[in-house]
Amino acid sequence: MKKIVAFDLDGTLALSKQPLTDEMAQAMADLLEVAQVAVISGGDWPQFDKQVASRLPGHADLSRLWMLPTSGAKLYVHREGGWNAVYAELFSDEQKQAILDAFDASLEATGFVPEQTWGERIEDRGSQITFSALGQQAPLEAKEVWDPDFAKRKVIQADLIQRLPGVSINLGGATSVDVTQPGVDKAWGLRRLSEHSGVEERDILFIGDAIFPGGNDYPAKAMGLDTICVRDPADTANVIAAIVSCQKAI
Repeated sequence: MKKIVAFDLDGTLALSKQPLTDEMAQAMADLLEVAQVAVISGGDWPQFDKQVASRLPGHADLSRLWMLPTSGAKLYVHREGGWNAVYAELFSDEQKQAILDAFDASLEATGFVPEQTWGERIEDRGSQITFSALGQQAPLEAKEVWDPDFAKRKVIQADLIQRLPGVSINLGGATSVDVTQPGVDKAWGLRRLSEHSGVEERDILFIGDAIFPGGNDYPAKAMGLDTICVRDPADTANVIAAIVSCQKAI
């Protein structure tokens, strides 16, 4: 049995930017009884709080939960009754401006400008700059049909790699492109999780929906972790139930 079960968030534990369902929140609480749990995703802490932390039932053992926003560039733990930041790898103002300029140039060059957007398309998360093609408040039904096979974002990603050598550029969620510090991706975050938890990498299982080259879950596989690729949150719930059942049977 693995000591830590780590998850992607959007598309894995919940629909894009949506809170955990009651059923998933209970499944996570059940899993926390038999293992430590980590969540690592591109959103910043407020999104983690909205989607995960605030949704867990009161009996969930939060001391066993590791939260890694912005693809692991930040780490939060629950101690002494509240969530506390352990570290944050932040961009400088100069780095942020270079990334914003590159996004503008890349979108113009690739031509992927949707007819309708909902809210700002680029969000500064301190340790990560995230492009959301349809805007930060886009409805789920619009996001699900814009780029379901990642084809559009792979073109944007390839262009950005030429403009921003050295930084990490990955695809996640339904419409997002995430830019983090050089070398900072989910593999980097999961290694930091191993260091801070004292759990060796071989004892961490990662579960995500974007475990393919270029996907923001793929670094977990590339670093050598055991991984499970899921289709959606319903698939994840089945995996969690199987893990809990197996552990309780031991």
